[in-house]
Amino acid sequence: MNLQTKQDIIYKALDDGKARDIKIMDVSQISTFTNLMVVATGTSTTHVRSLGSRVAQEVKDAGEEPLGVEAGPEPDWVLVDLGDAIVHVMTESARAHYALEKLWEVQPASQTIAE
Repeated sequence: MNLQTKQDIIYKALDDGKARDIKIMDVSQISTFTNLMVVATGTSTTHVRSLGSRVAQEVKDAGEEPLGVEAGPEPDWVLVDLGDAIVHVMTESARAHYALEKLWEVQPASQTIAE
């Protein structure tokens, strides 16, 4: 699957699941392990888990197996590893605490998709 198709599937899965503040960052120029970093916010740990599962399932339904999904029993952060795309779904407090967008600082190449 090409990267644009995967990005579209990820965005649609998150948007359909009512994720907030979806941000897709092209990190291909600064990362050796992935090309896209996606960060989205869920409203609760249940919502975060559901969004992560939704992304993994939609990608799987499109014919590509996720490399891994990491989450705890009451997750405030779920990571979905899709190889050339990494998806982070976090509660609002976890997202504010870890500030992944600032960590990657890819302002010129990033795009924010409004709710």
